[in-house]
Amino acid sequence: MKPKLLIVEDEKTIRTQLTYALRDDFTLFFAEDRAEALSAVACERPAVVSLDLGLPPHPESSESGLEVLDQIMRTAPATKVVVLTGHGGRESAIRAVQLGAFDYHQKPIQLPDLKVVLQRAANLHMLEAEAEKRDNETLIRFADMVGHTPAMREIFAVVSRIARTDVTVLIQGESGTGKELLARAVHANSARSNRAFVAINCGAIPDTLLEAELFGHERGAYTGAHTQRKGKLELADGGTLFLDEIGEMSPALQVKLLRFLQERQLERVGGREVLRVDARVVAATNKDLKAELQARRFREDLYYRLSVVNLTLPPLRERGEDVVLIANALLQRTCKAHRRRLRFGSSALEAIAHHPWPGNVRELENAVERAVLMAHGKLVEAPDLGIELKERPTASLREARDRAERSALVEALVKTRGNITLASRLLAVSRPTLHALIARYEVSARDFK
Repeated sequence: MKPKLLIVEDEKTIRTQLTYALRDDFTLFFAEDRAEALSAVACERPAVVSLDLGLPPHPESSESGLEVLDQIMRTAPATKVVVLTGHGGRESAIRAVQLGAFDYHQKPIQLPDLKVVLQRAANLHMLEAEAEKRDNETLIRFADMVGHTPAMREIFAVVSRIARTDVTVLIQGESGTGKELLARAVHANSARSNRAFVAINCGAIPDTLLEAELFGHERGAYTGAHTQRKGKLELADGGTLFLDEIGEMSPALQVKLLRFLQERQLERVGGREVLRVDARVVAATNKDLKAELQARRFREDLYYRLSVVNLTLPPLRERGEDVVLIANALLQRTCKAHRRRLRFGSSALEAIAHHPWPGNVRELENAVERAVLMAHGKLVEAPDLGIELKERPTASLREARDRAERSALVEALVKTRGNITLASRLLAVSRPTLHALIARYEVSARDFK
């Protein structure tokens, strides 16, 4: 499919000339004045605009064209605009580039040169659109999970590979590390994403009731069972069942779950009808299941059925700069909920980076919400978080410098959402220097978008 090119030109002879030269490489649209140009940009969303700066009602100057350029950049910033100027020459071209133009071409038009510039603009637009699409897919896939440390990148990569299969997944990790969020990411990336995601906490329901919650029951199956009721497995038919705290399940119920995983069939409590259910199972636990196997509290055959793919979420204290990334994401979300505009001060960032976070992300979320409510000015400081800033052993000068440099790099990428140009300006370094720092500290700018 040919890229869309909008030609904004009030002279008919030039429009005709450009039509014959460019119609084989572009899908062409035309506008003769400001109103037509802005309408075409809004309706057609062209990849490239060829904009004559000498437009009516003041064709003798560049002002009308520059105003159109400014509005195009505001309404369609991804569009590449190549300006054609015969008025003011280089000065007008520089102003156009400052407003966001991709490039400029001075009249009289040299068709071969203009054609090269327009094609380069279209190619860049296509590459940026593809990159944005990939970033958006990543953002959607792990919209509620933040992380770019090697361990988290590996987990995200595994989820991306196995999500569209139907294998069972076992997620292990300390309480508060985000096991349910990861389970939802598996579901969101699967072919089942438009069906139900059903969650049940096996440790929160008495064992006598858990069987009925999972498998459902028939009317009169036990005292109080006045109507037939579908269980969580049936409700997840076609979708995903998330079994949280699977390590709390009794041995008797483990046998019934194993049978379901083997046969994909179940019987409601008090019933005799065998029902086929197509539900993917994702389980999670904060226990060491291998230790539970040795203690004979968890069945070995069920463990291997559940852990076809085994994911282990690291605790927050082992996730390096992810802690600051997560804290900033939580701060933005909490500020929006409480209608406040805050950012972390230096003492808060230092406290966040060095607190052990035994409650992991859940504890961090509570601390950030407390801080948003307690902060007086525009900055959140360590006391607002309710955590102590403990003294650390004195590091060597090189270690301190590296830690400070990496911290400043991460903070700049957080603030600019991974924009290299803005981050380099914020840090007062050149783009090549910033790229060298990113490579040195193994940080990915894309993960901050």
